Amino acid sequence: MTAVRRRVIVRGRVQGVWFRDSCRAEALERGVAGWVRNRADGSVEAVFEGSPEAVAAMVSWCRTGPPRARVERTEIVEETPEELSGFVIG
Repeated sequence: MTAVRRRVIVRGRVQGVWFRDSCRAEALERGVAGWVRNRADGSVEAVFEGSPEAVAAMVSWCRTGPPRARVERTEIVEETPEELSGFVIG
């Protein structure tokens, strides 16, 4: 399997709505490695590494997020995988 990596910036009402914890749970369920963190500008940034299908599912999940989130925009950047393991909240 060839792993892929995507960096996603999620903008909208995405802090204080369990976005990071929900994101971690979704990633672990799909076997995706990486991390998620809040940014000072109010957005959330995440990196996903794994199978193309699993990473695509995480990117798609970020477009809506958990129930209390109100995602206005997502930015997706393709990056070179770094062979991450596990998924952490930063």
